[in-house]
Amino acid sequence: MPTITLPPKENALFKRILRCYEHKQYRNGLKFCKQILSNPKFAEHGETLAMKGLTLNCLGKKEEAYDLVRRGLRNDLKSHVCWHVYGLLQRSDKKYDEAIKCYRNALKWDKDNLQILRDLSLLQIQMRDLEGYRETRYQLLQLRPAQRASWIGYAVAYHLLEDFEMAAKIVEEFRKTQQTSPDKVDYEYSELLLYQNQVLREAGLNKEALDHLNTYEKQICDKLAVEETRGELLLRLERPEEALEVYRRLQERNPENWAYYQGLEKAFKPGSTEERQKIYEDSWVKFPKGLVPRRLPLNFLTGEKFRECLDVYLRMNFSKGCPPVFTTLKSLYGDAEKVTIIEQLVVGYESCLKSCRMFSENDDGKEEPPTTLLWVQYFLAQHFDFIGQPGVALDYINTAIDSTPTLIELFLIKAKIYKHAGNIKEAARWMDEAQALDTADRFINSKCAKYMLKAGLVKEAEEMCSKFTREGTSAVENLNEMQCMWFQTECALTYKAMNKFGDALKKCHEIERHFVEITDDQFDFHTYCMRKMTLRSYVDLLKLEDVLRQHPFYYKAARTAIQIYLALYDKPLADDSKESQADTENLTDKELKKLRNKQRRAQKKAQLEEEKKNAEKEKQLKNQKKKKEDDDEEIGGPKEELIPDKLAKPENPLEEAVKFLIPLKNLVRNKIETHLLAFEIYFRKEKYLLMLQSVKRAVAIQASDPWLHQCLVRFFKGVGESADLPEAVRTVLKQEISRLFGESNPQSFNKNYLSQHSNSIPHRLAAAKMMVYLEPSSDKMACEIATALDESLCGRSIQICTEVLEALRDGQLGDGQQKASEAYRAACHKIYPYCLAFMPPGYQDNSTVISANGDLSAGEHDDMANEM
Repeated sequence: MPTITLPPKENALFKRILRCYEHKQYRNGLKFCKQILSNPKFAEHGETLAMKGLTLNCLGKKEEAYDLVRRGLRNDLKSHVCWHVYGLLQRSDKKYDEAIKCYRNALKWDKDNLQILRDLSLLQIQMRDLEGYRETRYQLLQLRPAQRASWIGYAVAYHLLEDFEMAAKIVEEFRKTQQTSPDKVDYEYSELLLYQNQVLREAGLNKEALDHLNTYEKQICDKLAVEETRGELLLRLERPEEALEVYRRLQERNPENWAYYQGLEKAFKPGSTEERQKIYEDSWVKFPKGLVPRRLPLNFLTGEKFRECLDVYLRMNFSKGCPPVFTTLKSLYGDAEKVTIIEQLVVGYESCLKSCRMFSENDDGKEEPPTTLLWVQYFLAQHFDFIGQPGVALDYINTAIDSTPTLIELFLIKAKIYKHAGNIKEAARWMDEAQALDTADRFINSKCAKYMLKAGLVKEAEEMCSKFTREGTSAVENLNEMQCMWFQTECALTYKAMNKFGDALKKCHEIERHFVEITDDQFDFHTYCMRKMTLRSYVDLLKLEDVLRQHPFYYKAARTAIQIYLALYDKPLADDSKESQADTENLTDKELKKLRNKQRRAQKKAQLEEEKKNAEKEKQLKNQKKKKEDDDEEIGGPKEELIPDKLAKPENPLEEAVKFLIPLKNLVRNKIETHLLAFEIYFRKEKYLLMLQSVKRAVAIQASDPWLHQCLVRFFKGVGESADLPEAVRTVLKQEISRLFGESNPQSFNKNYLSQHSNSIPHRLAAAKMMVYLEPSSDKMACEIATALDESLCGRSIQICTEVLEALRDGQLGDGQQKASEAYRAACHKIYPYCLAFMPPGYQDNSTVISANGDLSAGEHDDMANEM
């Protein structure tokens, strides 16, 4: 159909439609569309139909919008406006590939249209089509060589393609056009210079980068960045004397920055421990109150020198009352000798402070204030908790609480001790106690909510969070709106533990949506950063977005979702209506009548609650609607609602699991769990080559992992027994298995694994489970292997013992193991007396019956005595 050219009057109206769209005055825009389209001559004007569709899309009427835009496009296939609008529509639906095609079609009919080229470049950088982005930016540079963004965009394209030298040349050409006085403070020019220097450094042109820094130093506003960069470059150029001066200046500026001491070490190049220590001794004289120069030597000193340096460091911290001192020393706890010295010193302090109020009897008579003893006890509680002695840790923290019952940190540590000891309910109670001491402290509030979630107290946790969320909306909705992912992750884990799979999946999908939003939000920065010249931050942002789903929040959510989908595949949730129908068939008339009455009452109660909820929801929706009307913009319409019941009954659980797995396989390859989760999915799909790929990747990370061993045994058995495997696939699998493992017999493989790792409880459990899997009659022997608790065995922990107990109870170590599970529980209870999982039957509900000072009540002592 030929293009219809509008006469002046209608053309003026069309321009007003464009203006209304740009200013988000959508209602007015629709009025002008109606004025043009109501004229029979222009009822099928393609560009007006397209603009009407685009405007309706902004008001959430997606289907109508698509119909109008497609109709407009059919009526005017040679219009760049119609193609551009269709691209904008696709972009609003996040169909970026389709949008790019539309923009390219638009450029066929108007190849020099700046707006389309800009929109295309945004999509190309968003999709990381860097080659295409470079070409588009070159076109924009040719069309608008006087614009700053044209040069910068072209330089960034080369930078991202790692052609650093070309990027540096383009920035230099552009810099020459900037008329800036050397004395004038210009932040944007300063940022440009720092970006140019970053490109030179990444190109490996260190000498040029240093010369550049020296030349333009006066015009760069960020003086700290200049000094730090200079120090780094001098070290790279092997000019240690000059680097030394720079790092000394930086050290004067901030003596508590670890990086400056590392710079000093690299500049000095000490040949021995004594020379290395000398660097820090000089700093002790310069900065007598500095803590970092006292802390860093502890990493490399040993023996008596370590003791002397540690003694001074601890005394300084305890006298000042420095709560995080244990956290600063935690990295030393991998060395058993250093742990012994720490314990000896601090226990010695405690006894001397009690008897003579000094750190040591040999001190010169300077008495310490009472708070010093308090912080020493606080440290010792954390120390003994960390080395797995919760009883001793509780004694210290209880003594500290008795002396100062108003210090929040003490209750915080007490809660942590109970958590590590396996009693999360008691931990939550003490964290609540800490929170009650300062209800205005958001950190304590969040910690308390987290502990409550771990204890399964979801409603209480929500109430706790509601103290800091927006009024008028529920805490859960507000936390989701604020992308509070720690709360949602903990909720997902709690619901999973409670077998509320639908609710858990809802939280996992909410977290997934947050990551999608974060990815989409970068769209706004592509033009903003070019305009504001925050180019270093912009490049960092793009690099971060590329690996965004490496974040622990996403990893936890994805792992939880995959585990739930696997559980739902293995054991789908029953349909409630069918289940209730089957139950009622076995009831007498009297029982049936009783049940119907009960159901009716429950239904009525639920109806009243529902009405109440709906009234609240309506109120909230009105507020939200009003807010949306004020903004007058709702792109793409509302998102699909996440309904727990629907999520818990997916049509294809394994396909849903794969959606969460793909980002992990791409970005978290270094974690063995990623490949083992992949194996679990492919094992159920019977995709043997993908199973092989997963185990090969896992073996490369840690060949002896217990979970991996279970996967391999099941894999070998599957390959051996699968009848419908194509011969070519079977040949490849057998070749690879013999090349990697030397054998493919699951029984002998399991036997060898057990003999190699017979001193480790996690490995014994894995081998025992596989014994029963391969041969159910070997349950007695498997049970003996898995339930061994000798002190000589390594890997013993609350977590692994809980796994053994669960395996006994759910039949993974053979059927009818009730007697063995009870004996094992009693044995674990002796080792871990505070752990809820090992408490005697009927005791777990009363687990929080503990006296105010945290000591076990008399009844509990009797129970323990009977157990032991």
